[in-house]
Amino acid sequence: MNPTADILATAVVPWTKSYEFDEDKFCHQVHEIARGLTPNIYVFGTAGEGYAVTESQFDHISTAFWSSSQECDAFPMLGIISLSLPTIIERIERGRALGFRDFQLSLPSWGELNDRELDTFFAETCGRFPDCHFHHYNLVRTKRFLTSVEYTRLAEAHPNLVAVKAGTRDPEVIADLLKVSPRLRFYFTEYGYAHARRTHDVGFLVSLASANPERAKAFVAGDDARRTADLEDLQAMLESLKELSTDKFHIDGGFDKMIYKVNDPLFPLRLLPPYAGPTDEDFATFRADIADGWMR
Repeated sequence: MNPTADILATAVVPWTKSYEFDEDKFCHQVHEIARGLTPNIYVFGTAGEGYAVTESQFDHISTAFWSSSQECDAFPMLGIISLSLPTIIERIERGRALGFRDFQLSLPSWGELNDRELDTFFAETCGRFPDCHFHHYNLVRTKRFLTSVEYTRLAEAHPNLVAVKAGTRDPEVIADLLKVSPRLRFYFTEYGYAHARRTHDVGFLVSLASANPERAKAFVAGDDARRTADLEDLQAMLESLKELSTDKFHIDGGFDKMIYKVNDPLFPLRLLPPYAGPTDEDFATFRADIADGWMR
């Protein structure tokens, strides 16, 4: 992973009608993202259903991701989500054996970790693999959202903890997290990024804007006024997704697959059961609602 990457994007996992991994569509997606948006790509975040796959699926997809990334000169990062710390360690070991040196961590979410448990978690991941680099995905779904207090302590203890992903749009939360910048590089989604870029060098965790890769890159390259104007269209896009998902689907991957399908109309929207995903009819409505200038 490029440590000063401007844009970080996810690859989502396509499933066939029988819920088998569609390797060809997945590898095509990795190439498309690397060529058209950013070479800094991760898989198995929450949008990548990293919480839902079996160990054999994890290995199959990880191997395909590593191979396709090498073909298109991408910088791949492997997400690790599990309730089990031993499983997390084993997945890092297997990813490391494939060649990965960049990993994304999420805290175990069965119960909120206390300070002692938090320190143990990072010691057994960052501390156990000093030749690897780790990003932490900071989200409330894990029941503990870390602040600058925890990050200051953890970054001092683990030099290979290098970055944080956060989807927050709260200015106070963003200001607090940035107290640990530049020691940690922070990646924010559209709203948080536009706010943080006014004062800090931060990375863009592209989400809604990936519907149009060229516009997404312009969002980063432009000035504050350009980003503010773009946020109006992106907010409308978000509202469309929220309205469509009401009582239908609620998992991140459902949203991200709809967004990527704008670029690849043949991409399937299925999520691994039991989670419900959007339908093709939902996608048609979403696509029709996208503002002019955001369609490719």
